[in-house]
Amino acid sequence: MTPATPTPDTPRQPGAADRQGPARPLGPRRRLVLLTRLLLWLGPRPPADGGSTTARDLAVRHRLLLALSALLTLSLFLSYEGVHGDADPLRTSSAPAVLSLDTALYALGQAQQDAGAATPTSDFQKQISVAAQSLAAAAGDGVGGPAGRQALQTVAGLITVYAVKVQQAQLQSADSVLREAYLSYATSVLTDPGSGIQARLTALRAQQRDAVRRQTSFGPLLWCGWTVTLLLAAALAAALLEAQLFLRRRLRRRYNRGILAAGTLLVAGTGTALLFTVWTHRGMAHTRALLDRPLTGQLITDAGRHTASYLAQTGFRASAAGWILIGGIVLMALAETGLRRHIDDYRFRPR
Repeated sequence: MTPATPTPDTPRQPGAADRQGPARPLGPRRRLVLLTRLLLWLGPRPPADGGSTTARDLAVRHRLLLALSALLTLSLFLSYEGVHGDADPLRTSSAPAVLSLDTALYALGQAQQDAGAATPTSDFQKQISVAAQSLAAAAGDGVGGPAGRQALQTVAGLITVYAVKVQQAQLQSADSVLREAYLSYATSVLTDPGSGIQARLTALRAQQRDAVRRQTSFGPLLWCGWTVTLLLAAALAAALLEAQLFLRRRLRRRYNRGILAAGTLLVAGTGTALLFTVWTHRGMAHTRALLDRPLTGQLITDAGRHTASYLAQTGFRASAAGWILIGGIVLMALAETGLRRHIDDYRFRPR
């Protein structure tokens, strides 16, 4: 046997892959389809015999829309409540309490200026009455909880002691030693750094301002919640659009009323919730900036008017949280309605 002589390599004929030019970039519709298929598991494999996959594709999109709708509803509700849940307490309790404490401190400062008068004056009595009424208003606003109310009761008692000592001093002669003793005691009750009226009220005011800062803060948790919410809204919008394009391409359905209505509700509902949140947070931020410094005189009245303006309609917007849950149910119902008839048609279609 003679050894086989090597033959020159036969040139390889160019195949279809070699004849193709550079790959064309994916179009917007194809990108949308690929993005939607990456969002969730796409169910069972297509039939091995090459049969129609329409029933499977419809079921996949049906599950995808319902899952995204449920997740978006939950995320939007929690994120919305995280902002608006503190808006109404800020308007009805925390902000008025800060202003009441500022009013009491200012009135007591004015009373101290009138305490050295030779005779009792109506201005002194008026300032003491204003301070007492402001403390009652602060207690009604729930300053500091039970401990805060107890502190306010103590301060109210000290104000009574202070007023009595000043009045006793004013009944004495101008050069009386007893007069000086009464005034000295009254001044210590008011201004003692550790246990005086002003020190106690200042501490309560600082606590209340801390509460205002907590209620008006937009921390990392809220940022994360709203980021997830917006991403879910974008994903659901993409899935609804892809489902409409799928029905138009595969089933020759130009428009699907359920899918289009769901998309309209998604855009309108999410946009409204986002707009309400921006308005509420902006009003809360303005309120925080306004109350974050000591106020006196006419500034207190102006701050009360501005705060009421900043926080107007927050109660109404906070009550809209319940409509988010209702809207989520309607959204899922529309997605169900839009695809259920086609799913049933292919489920019972004879093979």
